[in-house]
Amino acid sequence: MAGRALRETVLYYTPDPQDSAAKLKGVLVRMGIRIRNVAPDQVLEQVGALAGMPGFRLQEERGTALAVIPQKMLVMYRFSSQRMDELLRNLRKAGVPRIDLKAVITESNCQWTFYHLYEEISEEHRQMHGEDTAKMHPVNGNE
Repeated sequence: MAGRALRETVLYYTPDPQDSAAKLKGVLVRMGIRIRNVAPDQVLEQVGALAGMPGFRLQEERGTALAVIPQKMLVMYRFSSQRMDELLRNLRKAGVPRIDLKAVITESNCQWTFYHLYEEISEEHRQMHGEDTAKMHPVNGNE
C-alpha cells in the first residue's frame, strides 16, 4: 500500500442507528479498507468532504437535515474494479445483508451532497429494476 492517504475508503450509511453492521465492518477491516459512517445529520455534506478528499471540508455547523434517506448506502472511494469485485464477493461470503444502493465516488459526483447522490443512485436502481417510484421515494419537504 502506497500510504494511508491513498487508502480505499467506504462511506456507509444506515437509517437504523441500532444497526451495528458488524459483519460488514469485519470484512472491511480484514481487507484494510477505511470505513466512514455517515450520520443522518451529515447527508447534506458533500461526498468529497465525507470521503476526506483533498480540497473538501466538512461544514463547521450543520443544521438539522430535512433530507431523509430510508435505505442503506455503500459508497466507495479509490477502488480498482478488481478490489471492488473482491469487496462485493467478500461481503456475500460473510453473509452481509444485501445493500441495493452502491456507488463509486467520481470527479462528477464528489461535489454532490450525499443526499443528491442517494437521489441519483436510487432513481437508477428503480429504473433498472422497474420499481414504482412513488412507492419507494418518501415525500421530502424540499420537493
